[in-house]
Amino acid sequence: MQFDDIHQHLFKILNMNDLRKKQLGRTGPLVTRVGHGLWVIGGIHWGGADDGKSVAAIQIALEQGVTLFDTAPVYGFGHSETLLGKALTGRR
Repeated sequence: MQFDDIHQHLFKILNMNDLRKKQLGRTGPLVTRVGHGLWVIGGIHWGGADDGKSVAAIQIALEQGVTLFDTAPVYGFGHSETLLGKALTGRR
């Protein structure tokens, strides 16, 4: 099974077309209850990840309605945030 096929299959299993949203904290935005963690795509300490495939995985999550992405400056010293930015380019 190819990378994109695996992610499409996982989203179907999780029925992510019906994601419910919840307010983040008391005053924060509405976000999906299921998020996409970006720790691994930081790459530096975890064997590395293909940037193109990482951006594609984020774009698939966005297409399925995911609005919550877990990232931090320590995930590859900001690399995961850079890739998230690339995936979000041109979207609102």
